[in-house]
Amino acid sequence: MTDLTNLLDLDPAQLVAYCGELGEKPFRAKQLQRWIHQFGASDFDAMTDLAKSLRDKLKTRATISAPAIISDHTSADGTRKWLLDVGQGNAVETVFIPEENRGTLCISTQAGCAVNCRFCSTGKQGFNRNLTVGEIIGQLWMAEFELRRTKGIEPGPKGERQITNVVMMGMGEPLLNFEPTVTALKLMLDDNAYGLSRRRVTLSTSGVVPMMDKLSQECPVALAVSLHASNDALRDGLVPLNKKYPLSDLMAACRRYLEFAPRDFVTFEYCMLDGVNDTDQHARELVALVQDGAEPVPCKFNLIPFNPFPESGLKRSNNPRIKAFAQILMDAGIVTTIRKTRGDDIDAACGQLAGEVQDRTRVQERMQKMAEYQKKFGKDFGRIVEVPR
Repeated sequence: MTDLTNLLDLDPAQLVAYCGELGEKPFRAKQLQRWIHQFGASDFDAMTDLAKSLRDKLKTRATISAPAIISDHTSADGTRKWLLDVGQGNAVETVFIPEENRGTLCISTQAGCAVNCRFCSTGKQGFNRNLTVGEIIGQLWMAEFELRRTKGIEPGPKGERQITNVVMMGMGEPLLNFEPTVTALKLMLDDNAYGLSRRRVTLSTSGVVPMMDKLSQECPVALAVSLHASNDALRDGLVPLNKKYPLSDLMAACRRYLEFAPRDFVTFEYCMLDGVNDTDQHARELVALVQDGAEPVPCKFNLIPFNPFPESGLKRSNNPRIKAFAQILMDAGIVTTIRKTRGDDIDAACGQLAGEVQDRTRVQERMQKMAEYQKKFGKDFGRIVEVPR
């Protein structure tokens, strides 16, 4: 017995090569790809324009298998969240956000996350594993055709597309799972699959600088950067990756990326945390960060009201503070939006995706131990503190 090849794992070039191994011509790969990604077919017998001999070969050697749905919840505002089984006790979440003129799918790339940003509940459960191509693109495949079934819309190019935009902003850091993420991106963009524009696919990163450069060469899509702080000292505490790639390196990487990007700006995501990063001074530092120097960074800011969870110890900035912060950015000529919270009644809002992921890195246990030690030995236990000379 040989393992079945999951055709969701293959990008357009790989599918051509796979068909070649079966003794088939390249045009068969395009037909197959359309059946899978445009019609949502998983039954080879339904692929009526494929030769019966090819269908018989595929039935014994291949499968079309997306992660199974564990749960499916719809919010009062129409946001829909699926919890998906990716095996060995791991689950990830995928969220669909409907709007009047578009439908956006938020896709996960890892089970858990190793970056451990202080304000994100996903990071608090540690990292379990990278998702495969089939598990990443399988979220789009599942969601598009589930949404069509719900609305009674036929599969295929004639049926109205439900997902017009994709954001890689779910669980995980996409650039730490680079190859599968890029393969999935290529499928999203391919005209024989989902045919999405590069401008309508956004990858969000916490700032993995070398991989940002690599992405600009291999598959440049719209870029969002999880910034969340206006200076290195603050960002070191909120986004630990900053210790490796500080703000000066990150801004330089953003400028390099824009030479190849489909949009002429970077979106900076900024989670508004009460009393932590939301003062007028922080806003002025942000303006200096992106505008001062020989080469400003063309950008827009997306201010995100924090979605609290118990372990964070953080609070959401109040609305007047968020508006005052935004005004300083706008007065400096920076396009600034305040993100509307969506789906928080089903824990589908930004920073809330936690799923039912096994905590193999025992982050929760270690955080609890640290809290106990700090209670016993003082709040600075385990922290690097400056000792005056």
